[in-house]
Amino acid sequence: MIIDLTGRTAFVSGSTQGIGRVIAARLAAAGAETTINGRDDDRVRAVVDELRAQSPDARIDGIAADVSRPEGAQAVFEALPDVDVLVNNLGIFSAQPVLEIDDDTWRRFWEVNVMSGVRLTRHYLPGMRDRGWGRVQFMASDSAVVIPEEMVHYGVTKTALLGVSRGFAKAMAGTGVTVNAVIAGPTRTRGVENFVRSLVGDELPWEQAQDEFMKHHRPNSLLRRLIEPEEIANMVVYLSSDHASATTGGALRADGGYVDSILP
Repeated sequence: MIIDLTGRTAFVSGSTQGIGRVIAARLAAAGAETTINGRDDDRVRAVVDELRAQSPDARIDGIAADVSRPEGAQAVFEALPDVDVLVNNLGIFSAQPVLEIDDDTWRRFWEVNVMSGVRLTRHYLPGMRDRGWGRVQFMASDSAVVIPEEMVHYGVTKTALLGVSRGFAKAMAGTGVTVNAVIAGPTRTRGVENFVRSLVGDELPWEQAQDEFMKHHRPNSLLRRLIEPEEIANMVVYLSSDHASATTGGALRADGGYVDSILP
């Protein structure tokens, strides 16, 4: 299958590292004029330069803004009034006993993980609708369905994204615009590697540490390993294309079989 996004514009929130960075690189490689995003201007510029060096023919730019805040989102809208593909990737996670999570932490996770995507989608959907084509994706997680005991606040925000994406999809019915959620499974990023170490310790070699983490903390995984970011990005790029025109309002799994269900 050849995916050609030439002529499309894409914005990926929270994309200076991890899954978001790989998604942005893959969208650009498929031909989309892609804008990455992060809070730090120097970091954004550095990643843009790195991605351009890796793919000289790719059209990649960046906007430094904290889209978890209304003023940050507005800065993005002013710099990039319209896009064809929106990937709501920005998210934070941390391990914390649920009885110790205070109100401020709950609010912070909600603003970053949920409201950032709501604001961006609310702005960009009308233009997509008027043009008769658009793709919006919310990066959810297996934690949306299998709430992790050590990250209830994170899991709950990802559960919310499943409902949010379905609701926006209904609002776009019959317009040529699709809205979906991607349920990503446990994925190997620097943040996740640090998280694994916090649970299993720093003494073990990485492969053994990964095995211990999957065995004791993510035993449902059918892959029995962490997913690579590229494996998530492949799903995102497909959903961003014309090939996925009949897929909307869905929760698409790239979870390594982690969610123990025969339904998406």
